Amino acid sequence: MNALKHNRYRNAAAVVAGILFTSFVVLQVNSPTIANPPVTSEFHGPEEVTAILKRSCYDCHSNETNLRWYDKIAPFSYKVAADVEEARKRFNFSEWDSIPKGDQEGKLWYIVNMIDAGRMPLPEYTATHPSAKVSPAELGILKKYVTEISRKHYATGDTAHIVGKPRVSQAPTSLNGIRYFDDYKNWKVISSTGRADNGTMRIIYGNDIAVKALEQDKIRPWPDGAVIAKVVWNSQAPDAEGNVKPGNFNNVQIMVRDAKKFTETEGWGFARFNGLELKPYGKTASFATACMNCHQLAEETGFVFDIPTKRVGR
Repeated sequence: MNALKHNRYRNAAAVVAGILFTSFVVLQVNSPTIANPPVTSEFHGPEEVTAILKRSCYDCHSNETNLRWYDKIAPFSYKVAADVEEARKRFNFSEWDSIPKGDQEGKLWYIVNMIDAGRMPLPEYTATHPSAKVSPAELGILKKYVTEISRKHYATGDTAHIVGKPRVSQAPTSLNGIRYFDDYKNWKVISSTGRADNGTMRIIYGNDIAVKALEQDKIRPWPDGAVIAKVVWNSQAPDAEGNVKPGNFNNVQIMVRDAKKFTETEGWGFARFNGLELKPYGKTASFATACMNCHQLAEETGFVFDIPTKRVGR
């Protein structure tokens, strides 16, 4: 009887082992591959800066991913492939010039801030790739490099990056007809926020119609004529006391409420003007659709991000 039970257990164990082995083989066969597309533009920085970034960031944030043998073994390969795909979407050192000039500095501050916070490179990545760790001395090199970039405008006495003053003789116009304007500087500030994911700080202004709608909690939907302007600066690394200060001007984002004109984007017209030249964002007018796809996440506040969730003054 004991021998019969033993044989049953052994047979069951063999079946389980067979299933696990088959599953393992299937995982290997279907394991995702990571392609390295051509490098279209390279990041150009001081040699010591580039060396740190290549060693610690390029495996995920470039088209020069160097997979080790253990990165190719499923199920770990699935995680690696997903991380690389997501990292390249955030920024790609092999396509650096595709990032608007005004955003490049913000990306660099994002890198510095995330490394300083211990969130990049990913802890699970450095656990198996210890050489990717950034030492305090190397972090200091990166901070110095990005800080020097941020100080360039200060050194020339240029304050346009602080107040958002355009360098163009005529106000630029977005592809959907929204023109840049300076009036927002006289509007009421309705919110401020920061984004650690791209290293920026924002101040959000509203015209009288927008402020009144917010005060009366009549934002579902917002009334026609409401205009919201978001001014974005690149954020510097925290100082010794932990204070984070704004760096150079990045862009101005404008939302115009007109339910009849902007029917395809929930009644909102979107525009973004990048850099000191206030270059309109978007290659075709369909860029607004991409903006709306993101703003769908803020449906509860009338498709507007980063505003008070309670009535002003309540």
